[in-house]
Amino acid sequence: MQIADSSLSYIPATMHAAVYRGASVVNVEEIPTPAIRPGEILIRVEACGICHTDLKKIEYNLLAPPRVYGHETAGVVAAVGAGVSKFHTGDRVVAFHHIPCLECFYCRRKTYAQCPVYKRVGITAGFEPAGGGFAQYVRVMDWIVDRGVEKIPEGITFERATLVEPLNTCLKAVAQCDPQPDDFVAVLGQGPIGLMFTMLVKRSGARLGATDTIAERRRIAARCGAEFTWDARTTDVASEVKRLTGGRGADIVMVAASAPGIVEQAIACSRPGSRILLFAQTSAAERIEASGADLCAGERTLFGCYSASVDLQKESANLIFGGELPVEELISDRLPLVKIRSGFDLALHPGPKSLKIIVQPQRWS
Repeated sequence: MQIADSSLSYIPATMHAAVYRGASVVNVEEIPTPAIRPGEILIRVEACGICHTDLKKIEYNLLAPPRVYGHETAGVVAAVGAGVSKFHTGDRVVAFHHIPCLECFYCRRKTYAQCPVYKRVGITAGFEPAGGGFAQYVRVMDWIVDRGVEKIPEGITFERATLVEPLNTCLKAVAQCDPQPDDFVAVLGQGPIGLMFTMLVKRSGARLGATDTIAERRRIAARCGAEFTWDARTTDVASEVKRLTGGRGADIVMVAASAPGIVEQAIACSRPGSRILLFAQTSAAERIEASGADLCAGERTLFGCYSASVDLQKESANLIFGGELPVEELISDRLPLVKIRSGFDLALHPGPKSLKIIVQPQRWS
């Protein structure tokens, strides 16, 4: 194992991590720093975004404890295992926690998130692999090192780099929706994911309307490319969309939030023959009701999109690092690891100006 020099030369035997202990409980604890094997790297985590996917796993106790969550991870290579030549100690990197085999039935059809290898998490801070970014160090396994780690250019903050993985998931969804310049697209929800959708759809030249209940998010959406913004509590969004499209309805509706009635609203906003993307409906307990005629006789396509695509990894990194998208608008809070539970609470119950919350494990206050 090759150890980093100077500022990285000391790798402690123990580290701090936010450990999920079951019953929706997460405690910041001192645990062993993970040891790496041949072909692996150890990353000192400098920043990790809080994602609602992890919050759902904690809130609904979807996976057995103990685990360390967090998968939007950026940091510095602190050590490399035998046989690793692509990365060196001191490299600034962002790591994807899922990478497909590229050979199975699903990979041949580019449905990577259904690949059995993709479903195996390849980054851990200890315990059963679960991403591990809510810790001071993570072990990155060999198949992730091979294809799932991107270097961060100089001048790019670790906080910005954490957005590479979530942007990839959004880029994948927008590519499936395939908006065209003469389309009208409605994006329901303008949290960090919805705002990324707005930024990416704007690049297509399509007209764009966005909804959110928080006024500041609607203002940011307008800066990110939304021509129209609405509060669905006070505006009949379906009527507005139809008014703007000559009574037709939206060509594409992207559902970027999970709330009662939001899928029904998406269908009401859409025209016959439209495409409706479900992106936030990841809970097995969530149920959707829809008129069969709206889908069948109306020839609408209702489909889902989940997780990242290895095919878009370089493009998503280039979009974040190249400055084309105003993603710094998304980062509202930066918290030390010891305050992670307040970060969870803020993500679940956002304030007027809260958006993406970044955990900085090396900070103490």
